[in-house]
Amino acid sequence: MMQQINNWLSRDPEEKTREELQSLVDINDIEELNDRFSSRLQFGTAGLRGMVGAGPNRMNRLVIQETATGLGHYLIEHIIDAGQRGVVIGYDGRTDSLQFAHDTASVLTALGINVFLTTKVAATPIVAYGIKKFNAAGAVVVTASHNPPEYNGFKVYWENGAQIIPPHDSGIAHQIDIAATKSIPWMSLSDAEAKGLLVWLDDKYYQSYRNTMNNNPLLSNHTDPSAISIAYTAMHGVGADMAETLLHDAGFIHVASVAEQREPDGTFPTVNFPNPEEKGAMDMVIALADSVNAELACANDPDADRFALAARKADGNYQMLTGDQVGILFGHYLLNHTDASKQLVGNTIVSSRLLKKIAEAKGAEYFQTLTGFKWLTNVAMQKQNEEKQFLFAYEEALGYTVGSEVWDKDGLSALVAFAQLAAELSTQGKSVWDELELIYRTHGLYVNAQQSIALAPNSPPIGDKLRANPPTQIAGVNICATEDLKASLRYLSNGSTESIDLPASDVLIYHLEDESRIIVRPSGTEPKLKCYYEMVTEINPIDDYVAAQEKANAAMESLIKEHQKSL
Repeated sequence: MMQQINNWLSRDPEEKTREELQSLVDINDIEELNDRFSSRLQFGTAGLRGMVGAGPNRMNRLVIQETATGLGHYLIEHIIDAGQRGVVIGYDGRTDSLQFAHDTASVLTALGINVFLTTKVAATPIVAYGIKKFNAAGAVVVTASHNPPEYNGFKVYWENGAQIIPPHDSGIAHQIDIAATKSIPWMSLSDAEAKGLLVWLDDKYYQSYRNTMNNNPLLSNHTDPSAISIAYTAMHGVGADMAETLLHDAGFIHVASVAEQREPDGTFPTVNFPNPEEKGAMDMVIALADSVNAELACANDPDADRFALAARKADGNYQMLTGDQVGILFGHYLLNHTDASKQLVGNTIVSSRLLKKIAEAKGAEYFQTLTGFKWLTNVAMQKQNEEKQFLFAYEEALGYTVGSEVWDKDGLSALVAFAQLAAELSTQGKSVWDELELIYRTHGLYVNAQQSIALAPNSPPIGDKLRANPPTQIAGVNICATEDLKASLRYLSNGSTESIDLPASDVLIYHLEDESRIIVRPSGTEPKLKCYYEMVTEINPIDDYVAAQEKANAAMESLIKEHQKSL
């Protein structure tokens, strides 16, 4: 290992990480050194993400430079005119993001690839938008999204504007391994600019994204926007300027921002975990909403590709909407404002089936993909045609894309679209909760929940155990179909099988006779088993809605308890 360490020290361009590594050697911290050098950060479909620090299993300047080198060689090899078409690069407000972005630009330009580099921090969707605008060969966003402060990441987009999917992930990873054994190509940014290889994306570029969204017909429903008030937080991220601008452009004049969380700050001083889904993360924006009597308390995550909100209820209290509830409201609203028969909408396998039911009722085409927004947009591009144009997709983890101006989740346009949805409902004397009740009464009350089970790092795969001895019942209810995505087969209770048109994945889906659904899959990043539950309950017109909700929630608790016990 010392040979690896010495080699690393000789290649690392950053004094800070060299000193950090040398101090670990000096105190002989074998455990920490093993953790940093026994493996390399794995490059996958989300690019790279990990803790910042010295060594190949951390995020640092050398890892970034090697990754950029591998990416550059792969683009040149697989995309015609990749060098001329170029790569868009942007970055979030984390401590090292600016340096990592500039390092990426220096490597790519040294390889003869044109670079479009933002002059300041940029929301992830604003960077992804640049691929379509410039017909670029790809994009890189230096961001760790909603991860803790000690993390950073390197997110890669392909020429079609979407996040990379196989086989590009493994192909790029192979090139990175080669790059780690060779000298790094390098060109200073001043030289790159002088040679015409570097274009700085200044405010004119950000205004282009702004104008594109303002001209998006799906964001043009200006139904008395001044009638509602909105509280907003950027959660110490990069979304505030554009979020507030787009809301103002759309006529929302009553918008209050959480001042303490408005400016980018990679230390995230007011939140334990900068993820809107985490307990307490929305406390400050909800408190602000309450103080100004706002209908909505909205948030973007730190790179502004996700959108979250709490909405005021009839009793004046605020309640978070789940990702599925927001997705259902979006789907219903957008299909009502378009010719649904010409639209294509989708969500992921772990998201609610209610979107499919709504789409079918409206005459729209529905599609479903594996977990991850990269699948939603790549599949949408494959499926859309002249008869069916892509309209909307979502995943339950707070990701939404409205239209096709950005082929990734976009928390900024989602914020504007939801504000317009709420404003329209307000003119009808309704809240978003009233609209949800109407949807549930029409199509059924869908309740969703998720549970994770921590596993020992060396525990055998539970999926293999379940496949070896498949259950026939869960919580006393018969299983009518089991979908095994690893085998790409659906096993029906009558003994027959059907093929499944999804990429192979270690996922088991159980469909019960009472319409409940249970999904079991291992976490891709931690020793955890993730279980997703969905129950469906019919509500009669005379049924009390609150009582129906309480009954459904109790049934869900019972289902989770019985299923977890069986595992």
